[in-house]
Amino acid sequence: MLKERLQKMGIVGCVSCIVGSVVIVIHAPQEHTPSSVQEIWTLATQPAFLVYVAATLSIVLALVLYFEPRFGQTNILVYLGICSSMGSVTVVSIKAIGIAIKLTLEGISQLAYPQTWFFITVAVICVITQLNYLNKALDTFNAAIVSPVYYVMFTTLTIIASAIMFKDWSGQNVSSIASEICGFITVLSGTIILHATREQEPPPLGTVTWYVGGDSIKGVEEEHLIDLHSAEQQ
Repeated sequence: MLKERLQKMGIVGCVSCIVGSVVIVIHAPQEHTPSSVQEIWTLATQPAFLVYVAATLSIVLALVLYFEPRFGQTNILVYLGICSSMGSVTVVSIKAIGIAIKLTLEGISQLAYPQTWFFITVAVICVITQLNYLNKALDTFNAAIVSPVYYVMFTTLTIIASAIMFKDWSGQNVSSIASEICGFITVLSGTIILHATREQEPPPLGTVTWYVGGDSIKGVEEEHLIDLHSAEQQ
């Protein structure tokens, strides 16, 4: 449909993504869906998750105040580290907002609870921060590099945050957890391969390339040849 060419290594990347996704789905734990905003608030105020949030905010502040002025224009991990760290907190807030909207539409209003507005505020702040630094990363570095690195960092931190908050892996055996990790690594590898081997964009039209061939000089402009012969041959 998009008329894009997929190279051989690109096919390998696609297959890797599909295989990794299938492995993750097969061994994925039973998801626990909170039934209210208060339940998510209880999970979010667990000591383990509070430590994760505190560590995340400390890392973000260090990246913004110290590393960005010094290394922001040369190291892609600075901008993407900020985006990914804030993104892992955004996912939790968005999930709480989604449950609040669902319950409100069912007739159980969640707007009276301060936790709902707290999650909305956190989500807005995190999303604005993400978009700001993601745009900086795209303006500074090649999108072919930004996309896979951001995907890997954001997905990894989101999984860690969800595992700490919801404890999805608590009832699983070691083999299932190992299979999920292997599947996740396979998906990440396939994503990196896809972006690393994707077809380069063609050069823009209108460029002129001059070269000498025998007694004539030829110019190439938008696939048209211009022959300029010397005055002696005329």
